[in-house]
Amino acid sequence: MVFLAFSHRKGLKVRSKLPRWPSRLGHRLGKLSNGFSWGEYRSFLFRKYSRSVASTYFSYSKSFHELLLSGDLSRLRLLSDEKRLHAMKALSCFSKYLGIYSFFRDLVKSYDLKWSSGNSDLVIIRRLLRSRSDDDIRDWISTVKRKVPRLSTFIDFMVATGLRKNESLNSYNLIIDLSRRNRLEEYYLDQTLEHFKFHQIFLRPTKKAFISFVHEEMIDNIVDSEKLTDPIINKLLQRRGIKLRFADIREYWASMMTRHLSVAEIDFLQGRVSSNVFMTNYFNPLLIRDLKTRTLKGIRKLLTL
Repeated sequence: MVFLAFSHRKGLKVRSKLPRWPSRLGHRLGKLSNGFSWGEYRSFLFRKYSRSVASTYFSYSKSFHELLLSGDLSRLRLLSDEKRLHAMKALSCFSKYLGIYSFFRDLVKSYDLKWSSGNSDLVIIRRLLRSRSDDDIRDWISTVKRKVPRLSTFIDFMVATGLRKNESLNSYNLIIDLSRRNRLEEYYLDQTLEHFKFHQIFLRPTKKAFISFVHEEMIDNIVDSEKLTDPIINKLLQRRGIKLRFADIREYWASMMTRHLSVAEIDFLQGRVSSNVFMTNYFNPLLIRDLKTRTLKGIRKLLTL
């Protein structure tokens, strides 16, 4: 397929080759087949992903699917890095659902779109700059623990692990469940929460949590607590006029742990590595022992700030 692109610099039309539309699948260029149902696609997303991810993918798919169907992703270049990445991930999922992923992949290559918001050096710089607001997030943590004592242990757990909110909540409740059934050792052993053993919960298609190092006294505090749900947590804070800033805790953890861990080690513990990389490193006893020692030391300091 050949598309005509207008050159603003020379005022001429130039021809450029882009991927050929897979017409045999029933969807015409620029239009979905009559058998397509947004309701069925939404159900597919909610079966495959967490509620928040599914909602995001569905919203972005509806907003940007015409770019995929037209074979023109140029508008994505005008978006902010964060919004562009959300749109690309949603369109990637949408294209797989339609059976035209190779077409989408070739389009991404043709338009030279990047799957990251910057190189690793910029990530490090952003994390260091974020430390300027560390006092702010520490004040928020103290406020929550003071005004909502019921969430105190859960907030400490998030600060200690650097997990995402839903991962922290799943882990927190799993600890309580297994403890009540005298099976906690299946999950927590030698100051390590082995999330990967419960892969249905923690190893999702786009976000993963493999392990977390946690002191025994924190596990004891969780065991003595009651289970929580996301709506309960949100309502407890909203009723007291406290903003939801759980994502900032994860960034705070990453920022503060740069004093004890390398960026690669932080990514390892926050699940930003492949399963192969995780397995290769986790079963290296010398490496893990040293990583655990430094991580637990850093956590201890985090919790006393």
